[in-house]
Amino acid sequence: MASSLSSLAVVSGSKKDHFVKGRGRGTGNGKTAGKGTKGQGAHNHTKKGGFEGGQNPLYRRLPKFGARKTHTGVKTVYATVNLEKLNLFKEGSTVTAVELKEAGLVKKEFSGVKILGNGTLSKKLTVKANAFSASAKAAIEKVGGTAEVIQ
Repeated sequence: MASSLSSLAVVSGSKKDHFVKGRGRGTGNGKTAGKGTKGQGAHNHTKKGGFEGGQNPLYRRLPKFGARKTHTGVKTVYATVNLEKLNLFKEGSTVTAVELKEAGLVKKEFSGVKILGNGTLSKKLTVKANAFSASAKAAIEKVGGTAEVIQ
């Protein structure tokens, strides 16, 4: 261990001189600059991105994550409304996507409106939507209302 910073010395063999390639035959590493002759690796800026010499590349070995298109290319996305929000409407009224939008419960309809079974419904309503969860449909019919699926 060195006693002070002024007495520190570089250990022999730990550092190598910098070597510049491709500066003529007289330098000992000119002409092809150690890259051999011909082939993909011999040329500058011609490496294929992700190419690993025929080995299966990393981007093909790893599992894929994230959102990708479905087989048909069109995914059905519903605007969702919970049961407890439907208590906003009057007893015996008909609730459609238009009424839900006017009430501010749905901002954008997407592929349609789906009613979910979160919460409780205390009023008898006729609800017309594109889809219902099983619990929502059961809860609407339990109160005496009707759940109509529209296309």
